Amino acid sequence: MARSLRLRLKYIPAVKSSLLRNGFPSQKILAEDLGIAQSTVSHFLNGKPVDYANFIEICRGLNQEWRDIADFEAESPPDEVLPISAKIAIAQSSADHELAVNLSEITNTKQSIIQPLPAAAPELPGGQVDLASRLYIDRPPIESRCYETISQPGALIRIKAPRQMGKTSLMARILHHAEQQGSRTVALSFQLANRRVFANSDTFLQWFCASIGQELGMLEQLPKCWELADLIGSNQCCKAYFEQYLLSESSPPLTLGLDESDRLFESPEIADDFFGLLRALHEEAKRRDIWKKFRLIVVHSTEVYIPLDVNKSPFNVGLPIELPEFNVQQVQDLAKRHGLSWSAAEVAELMSLVGGNPYLVRLGMYHISRQDVTLDRLVKESATEAGIYSDHLRRHLWNLEKYGELMEGMREVTSVSQPVRLKSELGFKLNSMGLVKLDGNHCIPRCRLYEEYFRDRLNGK
Repeated sequence: MARSLRLRLKYIPAVKSSLLRNGFPSQKILAEDLGIAQSTVSHFLNGKPVDYANFIEICRGLNQEWRDIADFEAESPPDEVLPISAKIAIAQSSADHELAVNLSEITNTKQSIIQPLPAAAPELPGGQVDLASRLYIDRPPIESRCYETISQPGALIRIKAPRQMGKTSLMARILHHAEQQGSRTVALSFQLANRRVFANSDTFLQWFCASIGQELGMLEQLPKCWELADLIGSNQCCKAYFEQYLLSESSPPLTLGLDESDRLFESPEIADDFFGLLRALHEEAKRRDIWKKFRLIVVHSTEVYIPLDVNKSPFNVGLPIELPEFNVQQVQDLAKRHGLSWSAAEVAELMSLVGGNPYLVRLGMYHISRQDVTLDRLVKESATEAGIYSDHLRRHLWNLEKYGELMEGMREVTSVSQPVRLKSELGFKLNSMGLVKLDGNHCIPRCRLYEEYFRDRLNGK
């Protein structure tokens, strides 16, 4: 029996994209964290055979179910297989080791190893929906428009929606499509940046360039481009690094996905410089062929609450995408994918509570499909601390409590049964947070769940 496993070819893009999502900006950092050779990680991510124990350990590090993505049919010559790493070898001999792998559980019989699970269990929603997941729901024509746009020279796509609406999942699919078209791709989340990175524009841009360079294996060239920073400024150094190395004449196109971009809004000076730079680089594609190879996806949760110069902002150019909630047909489809044989009335009952919010719908279906709760009980307990939505609701409450005007606006909206006219800025921000819907110039609660919860919590505050 073979002693190695390899990644199925169709899952390679999805697994590679999970590196950053799990806090590993590069293969090297993942290898160091797991204590295995970088070459082993490289072989794993490129569909080459690696030892069983290493394969499973890497899958654990990337939060992947190894049985779902392993290619059990492929035959590997013995000399192709990288030797088991020292750390894993030690783990086998020490049951108490924190990374110990009990090989006896996976090598008893060939049948126990090579048979994938007949059907994957429903996934607990949270964060990006994996590329290989059957639970991602298309929202036509958004995906097709994004795929068409990202293939164009100098493309820019802006994805905006409240939190937990599927922005990162869409970005991952656009990057995957670009990669299939021959582009190099990098997904960069600003949540990975430490607070010190936002000290000033120079530090931030060095981090930005270093993160991309490290992912593309071009980090060594960065110091040379930064030698003249004191003379020409960090923006010019960043531009030079892209032109001389990342977008060299012999290189394929580069598609960059920037997630959690609203993190920059907390640092207005950095945001003004950086978004101005992105706008300038996008405009370069109109006059220089080298920049036609640069495609950009910008993802953010809220509108820009800082006074960016309209001529410097990337938020008024490119293809704007605002993710809508799921419609009835999409919720019905999602129910089937969870193994739920729901009637139209049951779909309507859940949607009357949470609307078409992708996260709230999926969370309800997950717990119902796992038989943790019935639909009737979920509806009755939804706005209470005993309900499955309590963590989600508390996060929104804490955000409101930080800003007295927003909390007062939400109290006003939920205290009456008819639409309420708020100050334009308040209605705009509450809508961007996903808490209210705009009805002309008036506001109404986004869904019954929010109406009931915040009416109870905000009365008397």
